[in-house]
Amino acid sequence: MSAGIIIDLRSATPPYEQIRSQISSLVAIGDLAPGSRLPTVRSLAADLGVAVGTVARAYKELEAAGVVESRRRGGTIVAGVAPGAGDAVPVPVPKEVTAAVDRYIGAGRKAQLSDEVLLDLLRGRLRRS
Repeated sequence: MSAGIIIDLRSATPPYEQIRSQISSLVAIGDLAPGSRLPTVRSLAADLGVAVGTVARAYKELEAAGVVESRRRGGTIVAGVAPGAGDAVPVPVPKEVTAAVDRYIGAGRKAQLSDEVLLDLLRGRLRRS
């Protein structure tokens, strides 16, 4: 799974937040299904070249948000329901939305915009809507 997570040490966003948001995104788009097991904290930290505490903080915040569950001897797994949905059925992200996001990223890459600029632009637009 760590192949899907990329840490940008030049970013103003702390590494734990980059890990947290990327895992949340992978869950939201269905790349990490409910019940999927995440790597151990030590394993992911070693793969990403960050401190164990960095990954532990990301996992702790994901658990607090209901995205993952930590199970004694069972590791950390993706929760069975969408965050904030209580006992509701998970809400899948429509393929049209995922395709639009992919087009947005592609246009940003073509314009040579950084991830941070793309995220700032998206956040600004979301605040206005």
